[in-house]
Amino acid sequence: MPKQRPDKQQVRERIWSRLEESGEALFPGAQGRIPNFRGAARAAERLAATPEWRRARVVKCNPDSPQRPVRFRALAEGKVVYMAVPRLAERKCFWKLDPARLERSDLAAAATIKGASRLAKPVGPRELPHVDLIVAGSVAVNRKGARVGKGGGYSDLEYAIGRVVGAIDGKTTTATTIHPLQLVDEALPVTPHDFFLDLIATPEEVIRPARRQQPKGVLPDHLSDEHRKGIPTLEELGLWNLQDVRRGSPGRRGSGPSRSSSGRRR
Repeated sequence: MPKQRPDKQQVRERIWSRLEESGEALFPGAQGRIPNFRGAARAAERLAATPEWRRARVVKCNPDSPQRPVRFRALAEGKVVYMAVPRLAERKCFWKLDPARLERSDLAAAATIKGASRLAKPVGPRELPHVDLIVAGSVAVNRKGARVGKGGGYSDLEYAIGRVVGAIDGKTTTATTIHPLQLVDEALPVTPHDFFLDLIATPEEVIRPARRQQPKGVLPDHLSDEHRKGIPTLEELGLWNLQDVRRGSPGRRGSGPSRSSSGRRR
């Protein structure tokens, strides 16, 4: 009988415990979070040495603690950074941080959630430019590019919304920074709304998984009640039901209707 694949929560609990028991988890702790870890700044340096990072002018990055060095480095290098409003709870659900409009002394603060909420310009999904690089927080990943987050589904929704409005496409690179203890050998549970990683940076190495099929938009039948009630932009973009998406009612840049199925990235 083939070995049963663990569910996502089992994977999360194992990684959180591994980081805490090893002493590699840093404030504010690992449990229930994208875990902060020793070596996060070195992992950011590894990512910053890649050609994909050097080419990127627009970076979308998660707001969690372990990716703060990524956000600061991006701003310090003159890249425009977008962060999602926590839980996508506002109609203008992204924060735009343009270092050309910030004082140099404000960059460190802008790389934090509290600072970004004060210094950033709130923008809606249709205001997003083309995103060159996405940096997502992770709880666990494997060398094939599968990723497990902390369980809210917001990173995947941010990706899907970006696809719907045309800001994210097959030219967009997806990346994460992790501690080596977050890298697992086994297959990870994957659902049709999960995006895959193109780059995985640890303090010691950069892993380049083979490119995989990526979701092309929001899958309405995968939305939870919490998502439907708490994310205003879903209603605004007409993404509450599958029929709307198939009819192409959401506005998007470029030709053709929006799609809800998975397709291959080029």
